Order: sequence, then C-alpha cells, then structure tokens
Amino acid sequence: MSASAAAERNDKELAVLNAAIRVFLAHGFGAATTDMIQREAGVSKATMYACFPNKEALFEAVIRRETANMEAAIRAIPVVPDDIGGMLIGIGVSYLKGILSPERAALFRAIVAEAPRLPHLGHLFYRAGPQTITRVVAAQLTEAARRGEIDLHATGAEEAASLFINMARGEGLMEYLTHPESVPSAARMEHWARQAVAVFLAAFGRVQETEDR
Repeated sequence: MSASAAAERNDKELAVLNAAIRVFLAHGFGAATTDMIQREAGVSKATMYACFPNKEALFEAVIRRETANMEAAIRAIPVVPDDIGGMLIGIGVSYLKGILSPERAALFRAIVAEAPRLPHLGHLFYRAGPQTITRVVAAQLTEAARRGEIDLHATGAEEAASLFINMARGEGLMEYLTHPESVPSAARMEHWARQAVAVFLAAFGRVQETEDR
C-alpha cells in the first residue's frame, strides 16, 4: 500500500471512528446501528466494514481511544519534587474533568448497560481505563515514596493509588450519573480533588520530626 493510500485509509478510519463515537453517545450501543454510523461518517458500507468488521469492533475501538486519551492526560501531569500535594491535586482535577465530561459519562453509561450482555467489552474498559489509570498513578506515587514524600508501607503503591482515585471520583461521579443535566463546575471538581488529597496525605504523608524530639 502506498503512503497516500495508507493516509487515505487512516483518514476514513478516523472519520468512521468519530462518527461511531457520536452515534454511540447519542443512542447507546444497543440502539445504534452500523447504518447510522455509516451515514454519519459519510462513507460507503464497504469502506466502513474494511475499517471495522462489525459494531462491536467499533465500540471496542471507541473504548480504546477514549481510555488512551484519559491515560495521556494523567501522564501529562507535571511531577514536581517535594510537591506531592500539588501533583495529586493536578491528577485528581484532570481525572475528574475526564470522567465527568458529558461524552465520557455517556460512554460509561453505555458500557455499563451492555456489560451483562457483552462482558468482554466491560472487561476491556476496566483494564484499559480504571486499571491502567491506577497503575499510572501508582508509578507516580512510588517515585514520591522513593523521594521520601509519602510512606506507602501500609498498603503498597497500587492499593494507595486505587484509594486516592476512588476518593477523588466517588461523590462527583455518583452525583453526575444521577443528575446528568448538571455538569459540575471546575471549582466543584477542584474541591473534590482537594478533599481526596487532604485525606490521602493524612493517611500516607510522612510525619515530620521536630528538632527537639
């Protein structure tokens, strides 16, 4: 395949994927059809099926892309030595902005709705999304522990990361999933992140010894 042909295929694949995202978010997985996606993408059926063999493959590609974008956003948080609190606030806010966006919340609802019937898609989302994010945060916490900023001996890095992420998303995600018409403000998301950081550091922050002890 020539470079120009490969580029054209990639452009068409991206068009189909973007169309699939819009259709799945608007209608859910069950009600969405490949005909809807084909019309939305403005390509022929042959082109669409050459890129993605069926609706499940399209949904899987959507999950992979959206979870990869979330992971990239978390990895982009700058690590500043001796500022574990600032780093965790940045992680918490970035994570909340991702999961509490209308698009990602709609995708989450669609995945959960289909998980009993298509468990492999639910498993894919969990592995590529929450599990991967936890491991990324755990790696950052491990480095902070190595620098002496926190003490993870009680639980280990991955469990500590899971606790932090669950604290950060808990109230906000539950509120938004039950009140989809009300998108949390940036100030509200920062408040939830700061609360999670305060509790996390109370549990894992190193106690500074006084000079006269």
